[in-house]
Amino acid sequence: MTNIDDIISNISHRPFELPVGQWKYYQEWNNALFFHWTVPYHILRKCVPEYFNIDTFDGQCYVSLVAFTMQKIRPKYLPSISFISDFAEINVRTYINNENKKGVYFLNIEAEKSLSTFIAKILSGLPYEKSNIKRTDKKYTSTNNKKGFHLDTEFEIKQELEQKTELDKWLTERYCLYLDKDDQFYRYDIHHKEWKIKNIEIKRLNLNYKIGEINLTDSQPILTHYSDGVKVIAWGRQKAEKFSRQHGFDVIGSEE
Repeated sequence: MTNIDDIISNISHRPFELPVGQWKYYQEWNNALFFHWTVPYHILRKCVPEYFNIDTFDGQCYVSLVAFTMQKIRPKYLPSISFISDFAEINVRTYINNENKKGVYFLNIEAEKSLSTFIAKILSGLPYEKSNIKRTDKKYTSTNNKKGFHLDTEFEIKQELEQKTELDKWLTERYCLYLDKDDQFYRYDIHHKEWKIKNIEIKRLNLNYKIGEINLTDSQPILTHYSDGVKVIAWGRQKAEKFSRQHGFDVIGSEE
């Protein structure tokens, strides 16, 4: 049985305070594989709604592909149902900082099961789509014929990182996600314990994801991570503050 109080009381690693109000969803993100690339700002900016402020680390923009197993996802007062609640997922994300809340924005999001894809899309508003995903302990494959995306990787999990770099933390410790839907802008707050990250050796990587002018290919990512996973609670969707851009830079602004 998951101890939610234990999750909620573990907050020292968070970059901003827990949200006010009751959480609404529980889920687990298990056996997570992370690939990270740097992308030029002018290319990434075309793929992100103008009212979302692109976050950077040492002046660099990042895009990440995260492949993991979603498990036990459910509303707060209902049980999980395995054939719906458990599925492989791949998301391609970038990094946003609105209202001093550092989060992620999904450039693409895919799920293994048709029914899970449909329900997740309806309930969350996120642009889930079905992909043919298969995984084992050391392999992960996916083919999305509709978009021409594919991933085929084999890897070996190594020891846990003794000490994370600031970039390791910046890429993983994100506690909200941003969504644009029907010309509206939203945020989901989330919480979990700090990611425990392991080193990983990539034995094989065949990958092609083209999103706008962003090309994620077999060329070696600048950084990879692996984690056994985290237990996550999520709050309901709320409207997000808009940012405005002037003179080509991302600057804070308020919705009138």
